[in-house]
Amino acid sequence: MRIVDAQIHLWGTGLPSNAAHWQVTSFTPEEAIGLMDEAGVDAAVIHPPGWDPGSTEMAFRAARDWPGRFAVMGSLPLDDPASAGRIAGWRQQPGMLGLRFVFMHEAERQRLEDGSIDWLWVAAEAAGVPVAVLATDSLRLIGRIAERHPGLRLTIDHLGGRGGFTTLKDDAAMAHMPELLALAKFPNVAVKATGVPGYASGPYPFVTMHGWLKQVFDAFGPNRMFWGTDISKMPCSWRQCISMFTEELPWLNAADRRLVMGEALCDWWGWDRKTETKTS
Repeated sequence: MRIVDAQIHLWGTGLPSNAAHWQVTSFTPEEAIGLMDEAGVDAAVIHPPGWDPGSTEMAFRAARDWPGRFAVMGSLPLDDPASAGRIAGWRQQPGMLGLRFVFMHEAERQRLEDGSIDWLWVAAEAAGVPVAVLATDSLRLIGRIAERHPGLRLTIDHLGGRGGFTTLKDDAAMAHMPELLALAKFPNVAVKATGVPGYASGPYPFVTMHGWLKQVFDAFGPNRMFWGTDISKMPCSWRQCISMFTEELPWLNAADRRLVMGEALCDWWGWDRKTETKTS
């Protein structure tokens, strides 16, 4: 079984602006590879963080130097008129899979509500560029976007929750779950089960989250639910993030585990790791 992490951050300078992340000035590809090898993680998708202006360049270097082990979900400025013209060729960038945006603050949520970034969904759908979003308070709006753009592959981050933007735990961190589960009716919406241990108040195996994971799995199925960590926020090891899913969730059969732990993500975002590895 190939293990592919749906989300990690790498950076080379500056402390993370989100205090939930490790408060260190760098977490490099070399460090990540060492930890991945130790834990049995075959590959990971890098989401370059905004606090390091050089993080995108670092992500591209990682994808180039370790083909098949790293890929990138990038971003572009939503207030720049030139951004729309970049999307058609977005996936031509080596290692680039798609786009990822955070809509957690008022100004960002307003863009979703007032339609000022409707060009993004149109362009991404036309170009076949997947888009991932962290948008806990705007999940109903994401549903409307999914309905209007059935050819656009959308992925909801962190079980639809706030990830490191909240200190809420257990059921209190999952109050948005009805809105998330309602999105399962749209076949072009998937969910990243990333950062799950961070939502739990107790220790490994984080049993307070198991029931919520089962609800998401029952709604979206193994082809639209993707394991991952956001490892620099996790209260446990990478290995425990894996074994929580592979050893502690008996309702995941062997075929489902293969999909959830990596195969489904690679298919959804169009990451052909075998080709990359063979040509390296």
